[in-house]
Amino acid sequence: MSAPKRPGLALVLGLSGLFCCGMCASVPGCRLQIPPHEEVARVARFVAHLCDWASLATMSSREPVVGQPFSNVFSISDGPTAQSSGTPYLYLTPMEISVKDLQVSPVSSMSMSLAQTDYCRDSGYDPQSPLCAHIILSGSVLPVNGSEADFAKKSLFSRHPEMMDWPQDHGWFFAKFNITLVWVLDYFGGVKTVSPDEYFQASPEENRKYWP
Repeated sequence: MSAPKRPGLALVLGLSGLFCCGMCASVPGCRLQIPPHEEVARVARFVAHLCDWASLATMSSREPVVGQPFSNVFSISDGPTAQSSGTPYLYLTPMEISVKDLQVSPVSSMSMSLAQTDYCRDSGYDPQSPLCAHIILSGSVLPVNGSEADFAKKSLFSRHPEMMDWPQDHGWFFAKFNITLVWVLDYFGGVKTVSPDEYFQASPEENRKYWP
């Protein structure tokens, strides 16, 4: 049996599903259409910009699971609304359990899924369905400073304003997920990979469409 084709307007995101990034919140009746699955790099950029939290897997440095994968949830942002950089930024403290792992080894993996929006629910897609687009990033988490830290602050605080009130004595710092490979699952036929060059050259904005 052949895989079903993606329906037309059934694949657009309702305005209620855009709260996590507000990409077109100022346009009445705006709906955002996911890029075609053939344009793999753009799909990856689309997911990375739309999502505002991710699962980060580190190699545990804590007994009794030293050396085992350890997954945790973090708030992220790859840029302010409609200003995608493609790089997920994080606001971290050395007190956080996963950050202790990163201090031993920055190598990690990050997963993001449109299941966190209304997109998959409204389309009738289970979070595990290939049609519920999700990406997995391979790479490492690295601190940022200077102008990049300024951009990270703008990116994160604009989407997660609560961060501005987090305790000042926790040693917060800005970091980025340094991407070495992108894995994309958004359709039937298995996972696809995208190089960092292909990923950063793509733009999620090219497919933005406004519907009355």
